[in-house]
This record gives sequence, structure tokens and C-alpha cells, in this order.
Amino acid sequence: MYWSEFLTIALAHLLAVASPGPDFIVVTRQSMTAGTRSALWTSLGVGSAILLHVSYCVLGVAIVLAQSPQLFRITKFLAAAYLVYLGVQALRNARFSASSVTQTEPVRPAVSAKRAFALGFLTNGLNPKATLFFLALFTAVIDDSTPTTIQVAYGVYMAVATFVWFAALSLLLTTARVRDSLMRAGVWLEGGMGVVLIVLAIQIVATG
Repeated sequence: MYWSEFLTIALAHLLAVASPGPDFIVVTRQSMTAGTRSALWTSLGVGSAILLHVSYCVLGVAIVLAQSPQLFRITKFLAAAYLVYLGVQALRNARFSASSVTQTEPVRPAVSAKRAFALGFLTNGLNPKATLFFLALFTAVIDDSTPTTIQVAYGVYMAVATFVWFAALSLLLTTARVRDSLMRAGVWLEGGMGVVLIVLAIQIVATG
């Protein structure tokens, strides 16, 4: 009965999660600088944040947030500030040299699982574009008559699918051949990711 609705949601979610954004950049950076384990924990954090978005959409909080310009503006500034922080950190850490090209293990100490998870969770959870995306899903795509249990099931699917997507990306980026290619870019790649994060923060503040 709900297959048509589910397929629409699944397609929209696939397009959203596959498009480059803060989540993609953060997972890529973790893969390059902290290794597979940290990247997977970050991916789990991103996937878990989906449940946060789904929860407040089911509870109707997203509608309240969207109808309160001041509250939404505060959320946007918090998200932008966090992305700027991540961008500045990336720029500060952009110091890989040619000597690290042949290394297959992270040059820096591994990030703790808790910290890696929090990084992914906050990056996605504070993203106002994610808020708008899920608000659109739960108001324009999901019918009002759809049972709450089905809506929650949609959310669980999107959370798991998000984790699987970024986990697969993490595993790909941390294979020896791919990681060696990333390491060759070294300082330029991480510096570029830092710049992109800051640009994304500016876009978040400037739009809407």
C-alpha cells in the first residue's frame, strides 16, 4: 500500500545523500587523515543524525522550526559556525608532505570512536539543508494518513541507507591505491576541503 510512497522517498534520499556536501567532505577527510575505523564511526554518526531529523519531523517540530524565522536563523548560524570551525581545522592541518605519499596508515593519531561519531552526527544534525529536506519529505511526499509506525520505518531505512553509503565511501577511500592517490594531493586536498567547508558555511548564512 505504501510502496509508491516509499520508492519516491528512497529515490529522493538517494539523490540527496549522493550529492556532495558537508557530510561527504567530512567523511572524505576522516578517511584520508584518520583511517578506516574513524571514517566508519563518522559515517555512523551521519546515519544516526538522520533519526534526529525524522524524530522532530514526526513530532511536528520541523514545521514549528520552519515557521519561526528567528529560530531557523539561529540554527543556520550554529551550522555555519560549526562548518567554519571544521574548515579552519582542515586548513591548519593541511601540512602533509611528499614523505607521506607511500604510507597506508594515518599520519596522525587515530580519532576516538566517540569523537568521530560526534563529528558525523553534528555535521548532519546541524545542517539546515537537511532540516528543509526532511520537512519537504514529511509534508509534501508522505501523506498525513500514513501511520506513524510507517513514517518511522521510512526514517530507519534512510538512516541505514545513509550509513551504508558513507561506510562504502569510507572503505573505498581507505583502500591502499585510492588512499595513496589522495595522499599525493596532500596539503592541497585537505586545504581545498577546508576552503569548501567555509564556502558552504557562507552559503548557508547567505541563502534563505
